[in-house]
Amino acid sequence: MNEATVRTAAPDGAAPGGAGPDGGVPRQTGAARPVESGAAGAARGPRAPLGRAAEAFTGRVLGRHQAAVVRIGFGLVWLAYLLREWPHRRVLYGDLSPWSAELAERLLADNGAFTVLPWFGGRLWSELVYHLAVLAALAVLLGWRTRASTVLFLVTVLSLQNRDVFLGDGGDNVVHLMAVYLVFTRCAEVWSLDARRRGPGRTRVVLWAVLGAVLAACQFGGFAGDTLTWTDRAFPYLGWSPLFWAIWTAAGLWWTLGRLRPDGEPRAVLDALANMVHNCAMLVIAVEVVLIYATAGWYKVQGSRWQDGTALYYPLHLDYFTPWPGLSALVGSALLPVFLISYGTVILQVAFPFTLLNRRVKNGLLAVMMLEHAGIAVVLGLPVFSLAMIAADAVFLPTGALLWAAARLSRIRRRYPA
Repeated sequence: MNEATVRTAAPDGAAPGGAGPDGGVPRQTGAARPVESGAAGAARGPRAPLGRAAEAFTGRVLGRHQAAVVRIGFGLVWLAYLLREWPHRRVLYGDLSPWSAELAERLLADNGAFTVLPWFGGRLWSELVYHLAVLAALAVLLGWRTRASTVLFLVTVLSLQNRDVFLGDGGDNVVHLMAVYLVFTRCAEVWSLDARRRGPGRTRVVLWAVLGAVLAACQFGGFAGDTLTWTDRAFPYLGWSPLFWAIWTAAGLWWTLGRLRPDGEPRAVLDALANMVHNCAMLVIAVEVVLIYATAGWYKVQGSRWQDGTALYYPLHLDYFTPWPGLSALVGSALLPVFLISYGTVILQVAFPFTLLNRRVKNGLLAVMMLEHAGIAVVLGLPVFSLAMIAADAVFLPTGALLWAAARLSRIRRRYPA
């Protein structure tokens, strides 16, 4: 028997001569491959799909366009909010706040929330943190030095929101959560300044060294108190210090291997880990959106005002939710639209998790929900909540639609250059 015959007869993955891929009982080299059935076929069948799924989960950045839209959306939401409240920043988060620094520190001692505002106190420090939050939101929006800017975005969002927890609403809670998740995503792969820059560059290592020095000063300077701790009394029993130092160390290791061994196995392992963490974070964002809609819908089902279809009528007659009194009066006076919108909201929110099984139904329902959030922003005067939910919904947008929209915007920009 010649060598060609041996190779033809050997099964996939087996060595010439008939040995199995795992070194087990050798097969007859002259016999055709038997049809696997029973336990052997069942054991071999799912292995290939699972292997392909594992390879895709660690070898590719899934949903990179959706991650970019989520990054742009939440950067824009938080930046717009900070700029809108800039004249009132001292009353909301600074030295003129009715929720005094003493009261804030007492609450922080009980709930252990993260914020850097009590570190020094006073107007100068609060002003610095607020304007740093503006710069961080702008950097996230543009995708500039995204690994560092998302961490700074997280720090500033938590610092301002935890300064006075009584100021927030549902939109602030969504921004709060997404600020944490964005740190673990590779959200600057497309549509960012980082994606347009080539090579590691020296600015990156300088920024890394400066941020490491700042983190060390905060960690060991003695003014952070219980904010930067290594352990925590609540699950997962880890403080913020391990997270920040792990991110800083991983960034330094990434840059070093990229300079010394860009094609080596350690860099490939880091890249696979980064892809896996990104994909897990995108999955968590998707699950978070589903939970928001599912819980909201099922809570509405239990409410008597939602059951009789009059839930929308009452906020349309409250001064706090009527930025346009004429429009609110017009919508509130039509009982049939109020009834249909109230019932339609409950149906959309309850049905949304189940529509994920069908792409077309999901896309149609997603468009309706985004339009509903836009209507809430205009009619009820809740722009932060509505824009935050639209940005979170972007995780489910189809890639084809995003690429089509990007192509249209690029065509308009070339036609009307600045």
